[in-house]
Amino acid sequence: MFRFFRARQARSSLPSRQFTQDMRAADCAVAAGLPDTGQLNIPLARARAEDLIARDTIEQGRTLARQDRWAELSRQMRAADESRTTAPDGMPIADLLAFGARSDVVLAVEHALSDGAALSEYDLLGGISELEDEMRAHPDDPMIFLVVALAHIDLAWAWRGTATDATLPPLHRSRCAAHFDRAAALLPKCRTAAPDSPLVAAAACALMAGQRKTDLRVAEEYERLITLDPNNQRHMRAMGTHLLPRWFGSYEELEVQALRNAARTHDVWGAGGYTWVQFDAIALDEEACARLDVEYFLEGLHDILHRRPDQQTVNMLSAYCAITIQSGQGLNDKADLVRLQIHEAANWLIRDHMTELHPLIWAHAASGFNNSVRINSAERFAARGQRQALRAIGDLFREELRSGMDVTFTPSGLRLSQH
Repeated sequence: MFRFFRARQARSSLPSRQFTQDMRAADCAVAAGLPDTGQLNIPLARARAEDLIARDTIEQGRTLARQDRWAELSRQMRAADESRTTAPDGMPIADLLAFGARSDVVLAVEHALSDGAALSEYDLLGGISELEDEMRAHPDDPMIFLVVALAHIDLAWAWRGTATDATLPPLHRSRCAAHFDRAAALLPKCRTAAPDSPLVAAAACALMAGQRKTDLRVAEEYERLITLDPNNQRHMRAMGTHLLPRWFGSYEELEVQALRNAARTHDVWGAGGYTWVQFDAIALDEEACARLDVEYFLEGLHDILHRRPDQQTVNMLSAYCAITIQSGQGLNDKADLVRLQIHEAANWLIRDHMTELHPLIWAHAASGFNNSVRINSAERFAARGQRQALRAIGDLFREELRSGMDVTFTPSGLRLSQH
């Protein structure tokens, strides 16, 4: 069974989403400077065992599916979902397993659609048909139902692509709608069988993006998800994005829900619940940025860092303030003022808290933390992030470097010394 997976194992090496990438190990510091000036020295993060969890978990899900070990896959997904276990970057382990299990099917369709050759119905439908067969073979297992539902959501977006509504071919539009409809038909069984599952709740929120209906209760769905899994900032960031007017909300609702989220999650994040909801939304939308309560947002940065002082979080917040928030400058005077104040936070974040550089995080920050960005080479992507990070950090220490000082990041903190 599952001949489709075995026949197309070579395609699993196709580029996949953001969380499938990991950094190369590096034991030496990177140094950058200008001739006759000081030098910037910062160690690259080493790839430790825990840093490879996401990649290995995806491979585990893929392997279990290829070997038809669906009961074992379901058991692992359920255990990870119930324990709320995450990879170091915050991605739920259950989500990574589910992605691995459906990745061969999804990547085969993405490849077929991007190939430009004549489309084969077997490539487009063979894999999802076999997934449906596995689901029917396990009629009482909500985790396997969920893998199939998530596969349909991924396939819907594959058919949707990046075309506008006006230029989307009729076949693509109809296939996209059909996959979203099939996912919508499967999810109720998952919710009934696993009402307290964050993974199921997150899938329901993801499905809303494909349902252009006026009666969707987006904030309520995300509130439910965040209540089930308040420690995971990804859910809050997704809620903020989907509350923008371009999706399902309004600027007024975005602000209200950000404040409500801060109140609900205060024990976990302090003011950080407000910051997380606004985090991606203000980077995407000038008006949302202009309306931001910037003082409360900055208070939230402090609270997030107080609760999560690890270097991944430090690098993410630093890169966001140094690079991501700058992307829309010049389009709105009020937004520019907000962006400037947030950009200035990179100063204390980097000077007071950074001890090592995570190049991939900076690369993702430069792309706006866009999960749909196609990464053909993790090594080149990380190298680009390293260059961008060194440029941004070098600008921050420009005066010290010009005066001939060496700027060195150490595990015990920043050290300045004469070159």
